[in-house]
Amino acid sequence: RFLVKFSKKIPAKMASSTATAPSTDPGPSSSSIAPKTAAEKHAERMARLKNLHLQRNEARVSNHSEVLAEDERKKLPTNWEARKRQADWLIDDSKARAEAEAKGLDYNRVKLMKVSAAEADRFDKLKSKKKNADPGFSDYEAQTARQYNRLIKTMEPRDLVKYEEQKAQYGDAFYGGPNVVLQGMHKDSPGAIDKMVKDLEQQIDKRKKFSRRRTHNDDADIDYINEKNARFNKKLERFYGEHTAEIKQNLERGTAI
Repeated sequence: RFLVKFSKKIPAKMASSTATAPSTDPGPSSSSIAPKTAAEKHAERMARLKNLHLQRNEARVSNHSEVLAEDERKKLPTNWEARKRQADWLIDDSKARAEAEAKGLDYNRVKLMKVSAAEADRFDKLKSKKKNADPGFSDYEAQTARQYNRLIKTMEPRDLVKYEEQKAQYGDAFYGGPNVVLQGMHKDSPGAIDKMVKDLEQQIDKRKKFSRRRTHNDDADIDYINEKNARFNKKLERFYGEHTAEIKQNLERGTAI
């Protein structure tokens, strides 16, 4: 009874405040946002479609220009890029040489100061490769001359001394001729025979193990997982490269689909 009477005496303002205290402002409801009209939706779809058309046209123009550029490159000589790079390098080198001479400087020293250690090492390897180049088999005469020059380089100083002694001993007959007979006048020493046998054995062993050294190109595309797969891919390219060249180009351009 007491509680009922006390609740009746609560002021109206307090009762209203307590009743509305837990409620919070929900803000604007989602139903207040007006839905898009059919015309607006149609305009958005048309804008997206127009953007897709523009992108497709740009891709078509880009592909067409790439095809034309590739066709122009095919019409050029096979070594056109290398010749162009060499011509540009010669022009730049002549300009740099003229500038160095105008300043009174030694162009070779100026050029060496701009070369890094890695490039100098690469140049040394190229020089040694050109010096000891192996052009491969052309004919038996060239092979004999190459072997003769190699054997001369391996001659020891005492062999050269003996060579001069024999030259002085035989005189004009040392070089041979139509009327010169040296049969029985020359006798090989046991050391020379052993040396010849050893050299022949080395030649036979080297011929068995010979394989042309191929320089690795760091800029080439890596399409293999090991050396065996690389050799297999080269064989495929040698036999089927001309038939699959157009397919590869279409895949690279993205026009194969």
